[in-house]
Amino acid sequence: MEYKITLLPGDGIGPEVVGEATKVLDAVANKYDHTFNFQERLMGGCSIDKYGTSITDETLADCQNSDAVLLGAVGGPKWDDPKAKDRPERGLLALRKGLGVFANLRPVKVHPSLIDASPLKPEKLKDVDILVIRELTGGLYFGQPKMRDMRDGKQYAVDTLEYFDYEVERIIKLAFELAKDRKKKVTSVDKANVLESSRLWRQIASNIGTQNPDIQLEHTLVDTAAMRLITSPASMDVVVTENMFGDILTDEASVLAGSMGMLPSASLSESTVGLYEPIHGSAPDIAGQGIANPIGTILSCALMLRYSLKLEFEAQAIEKAVDAVVSSGAKTADLGGKLTTRQMADEIIKKIEEN
Repeated sequence: MEYKITLLPGDGIGPEVVGEATKVLDAVANKYDHTFNFQERLMGGCSIDKYGTSITDETLADCQNSDAVLLGAVGGPKWDDPKAKDRPERGLLALRKGLGVFANLRPVKVHPSLIDASPLKPEKLKDVDILVIRELTGGLYFGQPKMRDMRDGKQYAVDTLEYFDYEVERIIKLAFELAKDRKKKVTSVDKANVLESSRLWRQIASNIGTQNPDIQLEHTLVDTAAMRLITSPASMDVVVTENMFGDILTDEASVLAGSMGMLPSASLSESTVGLYEPIHGSAPDIAGQGIANPIGTILSCALMLRYSLKLEFEAQAIEKAVDAVVSSGAKTADLGGKLTTRQMADEIIKKIEEN
């Protein structure tokens, strides 16, 4: 089978981790008789430098016409002027909206051999296996009006948090669907004691919950959810929440795994085209040193194989290879080890070829 994959290496360590991840995909293609046709495009700060915009119409069209999109990371101090008309993150928001990827899946699983890499007590990390589902194309990041202005001689800023019922319904329904193959528990996170948008969210979640009596539904305020992620993370299974809450909670949850470099993500649309990326940022402080952890990007490729390309066996092959390498004690610098980005990827490729 042939598949078209658009690569958006981005900024900072993005090109390094995407480069190694594509080698892993090549190994999978060679072993299981597939063809992955890669096309590389610019997005983020590098696109601003060359084209004057964080994402061009042509790049977005190429992504829309692909089977899947693999992104590294965007941003950095060079483009961090709050007064700039365009910033790398704007390209990311435009890409998500253009692809219609409304659901961001972030699995958080603690590997037994990496328990000591987390600042939490080992007993808190036993049996932690969480799937956070973040609504990705609505809420505060996209609501209108969004502006800065002057009023009575003083600066003020406005951001609007808004959701339509259909946006909430489709993300909650997805959470229940995915929970069926897990522990049959959904934790819906909101701020219904304060926000009207959260009251709508809770109402819809409750309605869908009554339609799925085999799935346990619990409602949790976002501040309580933040506390539970640290005090009792194993009590959670599928967690579903709105855009900004999900953005914050998933970064917090990365502490459980020991490093943000370990965690992948999949952003899914109502079609098969998906956007796949590690949850970490561009890490400009270590860019070019060859020490970034590529596992989050490599595991994002496994999610790509599973959700967009429908290659479940091949997805598991990558995940098993990563598990075996990490179990052997292989670590990059973020985990206290000495392997380079390339060496870690090479170890994973060896396991794929051996199994």
